[in-house]
Amino acid sequence: MKHGKVKKDMENDREFLGMAIKIAGDGIKTGAGPFGAVITRNGDVIAASSNRVVLDSDPTAHAEILAIRKAAAILKSHDLSSCVLYASCEPCPMCLGAIYWAGINKVVYSASRNDAASAGFSDEYIYNEIVLDPDERNVTFIRVNNSEAGEVFKKWEDFEGRIKY
Repeated sequence: MKHGKVKKDMENDREFLGMAIKIAGDGIKTGAGPFGAVITRNGDVIAASSNRVVLDSDPTAHAEILAIRKAAAILKSHDLSSCVLYASCEPCPMCLGAIYWAGINKVVYSASRNDAASAGFSDEYIYNEIVLDPDERNVTFIRVNNSEAGEVFKKWEDFEGRIKY
């Protein structure tokens, strides 16, 4: 019985991944980048998107981010832990962060970050920078201590209506 479910899950994974790849290919025709993403829940497509960075003049408009935004709006929840994300390519560091923040527990992708780098979309610089202390990064980070910033978190901790995420 379990073998049949695994086989069915793999068939679904291939089908939805194929949709993400098709969206990536179609996106090229519109002037978007070659990336596509599909989000499903219980085997149903909830949201899908291509990359729209150039089209929207928005450096955050990656396919995965846009699909996450759509899925969250449709489900009226920031918690997408019941969803699966299918991406035509291994998600970049920004998208990876969004995946974790959304609580998505399964990502299925096809092309690797090396494939993307070969096509001119290298994230290696970001991967190398992210592990550095802020004062060692190539982008200048300046921390200014201000007690009011800490007070905001204290207010959050005391706020009775807070929703944990």
